[in-house]
Amino acid sequence: MEIGGIAHATVRLDIRLVTFDNPTVIRMLRNLLRSFSFAFEGVFYMFATQRNARIEALVGIAVLAVASWLRVSRVEWAILLVTIGVVLAAEAFNTGIERMVDLLSPERRQEAKHAKDAAAGAVLILSFAAAAVGFVILGPPLWYRFF
Repeated sequence: MEIGGIAHATVRLDIRLVTFDNPTVIRMLRNLLRSFSFAFEGVFYMFATQRNARIEALVGIAVLAVASWLRVSRVEWAILLVTIGVVLAAEAFNTGIERMVDLLSPERRQEAKHAKDAAAGAVLILSFAAAAVGFVILGPPLWYRFF
């Protein structure tokens, strides 16, 4: 088929590929579930071993409770949720980097310290930015409610 001088291929979708009795689909779903299982295992490991992750999660829950009480807009909800998610994701990256550095450099080395400090610093920067976002969104309505 040619449209406007450009040849286009016709694509035929074989609906049988989407059935659950297809071994390829079953294998893909099994692999997908395993991937999610590994990801959740990492999240649980982070919360079980990292005090700061638990603190950040509690602060995030408190922020969401205040946002609910203040009845912030949908856009503000989205910004708060993404911000909390970014901080927790950064903490997960930091945890992974720390474990990898420990594995690759079991002896104390200045380079290993710098890598771990830089990863922790990234979480700190994001935490300050998240606090600023929280103050910008929640500050004015809180001020209005109390003063």
